[in-house]
Amino acid sequence: MDNGYHLPVMLQECIEALAIKPNGVYVDVTFGGGGHSSAIIQHLGEEGRLIAFDQDPDALNNALPDERFTLIHQNFRYLKNNLRLQGLKQVDGILADLGVSSHQFDEAERGFSIRFDADLDMRMDRVGELDAKGILNSYSEEDLHRIFGMYGEVQNAKSLAKVIVTSRLSRPINTVSDLKSIVSKLVPRGKENKYYAQLFQALRIEVNKELETLQEFLVQAQAVLKPGGRLVVMSYHSLEDRLVKNFMAKGKFKGEVEKDFYGNEIKPFMLVSRKAIIASEDEIRQNNRARSAKLRVAEKLNG
Repeated sequence: MDNGYHLPVMLQECIEALAIKPNGVYVDVTFGGGGHSSAIIQHLGEEGRLIAFDQDPDALNNALPDERFTLIHQNFRYLKNNLRLQGLKQVDGILADLGVSSHQFDEAERGFSIRFDADLDMRMDRVGELDAKGILNSYSEEDLHRIFGMYGEVQNAKSLAKVIVTSRLSRPINTVSDLKSIVSKLVPRGKENKYYAQLFQALRIEVNKELETLQEFLVQAQAVLKPGGRLVVMSYHSLEDRLVKNFMAKGKFKGEVEKDFYGNEIKPFMLVSRKAIIASEDEIRQNNRARSAKLRVAEKLNG
């Protein structure tokens, strides 16, 4: 599907992981260019249904012309309520591809990419109040240090925060080139691309509250999946993957699995594959985005 969006990563693996029943109800919570959704709907019979979510207005142009398909213009953190509005209490499978689409990176004015000079925006939905320049110009040095270190795993996060807070006293940081010129002396030589990618990742995660949103989504996904239903999640960095891995294994994000009075583990899921599924060398050669992708699959247990 070439509509300016990315090739779907591990498409075959995602479809197999969902174990699609022809008359089932499935949810693609990250519709984007519709690559995964197009493949899911091909496996559905006349009674099957596919609900998709995307908060990016651009994704609405890709809606599938199929009466079994519904596209909801919302963030997936509102999964449960929106399914209820569709008359659905439970579904057979949920797919989430947590990557930012190539389309978003390629649209210069979105400010996601270091390749273009543009306003530092980075909002996925374009309606939220907080954008990247708001963070850079208003957050305290301590908060900037925290998000660069935690969300970007930037080596010199403390120095980076200090340089930004000092620079903005003389003039605001509004564009990609403003930011790059301010931090250029801190960037390790030969590792420029990696450094900027980590810095931009940290800002994007904070702007869109991505980790909080992911946690809300996972809790709701557990609630709306039927026993035997599949949860299939593909993540692209370790922070997301850790949350997904813990939740699938324990039903919580931190701490140990809870046990009942008799010492039996109380968990909502059974892992379908113990280890994360990764892309083949062949796919990585064709699509570089697949390199960092990790696919995890779990099945809802009874109860």
